[in-house]
Amino acid sequence: MPAYSLNINNKNYTVEADAEMPLLWVLRDLLDLTGTKYGCGVASCGACTVIIDDNAVFACRRTVGNCVNKKIITIEGLSEDGSHPVQKAWQQAAVPQCGYCQPGQMMSAAALLIKNKRPSEPRDQ
Repeated sequence: MPAYSLNINNKNYTVEADAEMPLLWVLRDLLDLTGTKYGCGVASCGACTVIIDDNAVFACRRTVGNCVNKKIITIEGLSEDGSHPVQKAWQQAAVPQCGYCQPGQMMSAAALLIKNKRPSEPRDQ
């Protein structure tokens, strides 16, 4: 099996996997980064969202072969202590319920903030 060098949460990893293996399973099964969740497997629910090169991406549909030389951030990489602004906002708003899909939602919000530091509500047109 080929080996792939990946930069995940500012750490370098080498994994042996089939080139078509979804990043989701590399993260969860090979690297034990289980914060990224499996939801639907068809990029509909967002539970598996990670940030790749500053973009929110569904890890269930991105293959490990397409992740080399990319900067990947998982929910574990937002902060070690829950101090990322999105994590703090989630706590302040008491958003968490069961928590299963929360990591994907937080990663989508964090990716938005990378691109737009001060997002606002859309204006009525």
